[in-house]
Amino acid sequence: MGLIETFFNSQILANSIESLLNGFKLTILLGFTSLLLATLLGLVLVVIRLYAIRPMQYLAIVLIDLLRAIPLLVLLVIIYYALPFIGLRLSPFWAATTALSLVACAYIAETLRAGIEAVPSGQIEAAKALGFSWRRMMTDIVLPQAISVTIPPGTGIAISLIKDTALASVVAMPDLLKQATQAQAYFANPSPLIGAALLYLALLLPLVRVVSIIEAKQKRRGKR
Repeated sequence: MGLIETFFNSQILANSIESLLNGFKLTILLGFTSLLLATLLGLVLVVIRLYAIRPMQYLAIVLIDLLRAIPLLVLLVIIYYALPFIGLRLSPFWAATTALSLVACAYIAETLRAGIEAVPSGQIEAAKALGFSWRRMMTDIVLPQAISVTIPPGTGIAISLIKDTALASVVAMPDLLKQATQAQAYFANPSPLIGAALLYLALLLPLVRVVSIIEAKQKRRGKR
């Protein structure tokens, strides 16, 4: 068999495309659910990290460092295979969502922290002098500026999270990679894996371009 018949077999791709698309839909759902939860958790963590009482700040720092240090695969295995021993059993989807969200939220929290600390202290002091409440100061002044600064690295985190959804196959979740490997085994041909790779590219390449466009706009804004 030649290169085309081995890796780009149109007949095998046609026979496996339905299962690949089903896995692709699940991968998208997993990725964006995890990203939403990670963003919310990251926002809570950074607020605790910067503004809570000192013991809570230390706890948040330890948690962020721990989640950034632990490999995602190890955390996924712990959540799916170890937690049932203490009575907490999660489905493959929610086990993967939990692991992805916990790891990503630590990086999002640190990214947001850098953005918040980049806001000029004079603006915060002016808001306090004008009688702004803490909530209004955060929502009207601090967070809009912090988020605009952290959009490019935040989008990079999102891209990494979506790529990491491939690890969900280790807990038997029928995501895109799992469907592709099953089709590869069934047809004894790697063409389904190539099809899965093309679907990943179709999802991730636009996000990569979005990051480049945002960075270019911020550079032009900074030169003005």
